[in-house]
Amino acid sequence: MIRTALALIVALVPFSFSSVQAAPVDASVSYVVTVGGINVAMVDIDLDDSGARYELALSARVAGLGSVVASGTASAKVSGVSSGASLQSQSFALETRANGEVFTANVGYEGRNVSAFQVQPPVLDAYDRVPLERGHLTGVGDFLSAFILKGRELDRSLCERTLKIFTGVERFNIKLGFLDNDEATSPRTGYQGPLVACSLKYQPISGHFQSSEMTNYLADTSRMILWYAPLGQTGYFIPYRVIIGTSMGDLSMVLTRAQS
Repeated sequence: MIRTALALIVALVPFSFSSVQAAPVDASVSYVVTVGGINVAMVDIDLDDSGARYELALSARVAGLGSVVASGTASAKVSGVSSGASLQSQSFALETRANGEVFTANVGYEGRNVSAFQVQPPVLDAYDRVPLERGHLTGVGDFLSAFILKGRELDRSLCERTLKIFTGVERFNIKLGFLDNDEATSPRTGYQGPLVACSLKYQPISGHFQSSEMTNYLADTSRMILWYAPLGQTGYFIPYRVIIGTSMGDLSMVLTRAQS
């Protein structure tokens, strides 16, 4: 259960975009991921935005936690168009390495519709895997760019949306809802100042296994919270903290460094 929750929390790392950004942006952030207070992963994100096109690069190093979280690495790259009202990905590539196994996923998008995708090794269909349908692959984005949101300020509007995501394997929605205004005060983190707290609701659509304990847990849990913070004066917002409650204790991601 923790392993899939860790994958979801890494998916929540990327930036949240405030206003239509014409000036070039070159930014990087770092996060620490913990389970029950124990460090299990470090995540770095780089964003380059020319004002017309953008690139995102993620790298994660997972230390592992016994048999619960496997040690390994993950990397992801996204490129697309940034000149519109929201970011529009055109290509997404993911690679994970753990326990001597390598998994890759590549997805192409045209006009927010999936144009092609491939995963290696292929995910074998089973009687309880919900089949992907063509209609599920329209109006979607990758799991990195999905969290780059455009708005005008740090307020509840950042939380009032549903993100439609396709990973190359699974199609799901993340429904955000406004919880509260908050304040970051800890000097041990990468930011101190105002925050907006959003609830997260995971809604599986297709590509998942109906017997998956983790899928069912995430769909049923109400303890998933994301806090947004501004990234300097760039017009961007970034997740300051993410919490997912699990049977092993809170799975938490916290900002440790932000540079723009």
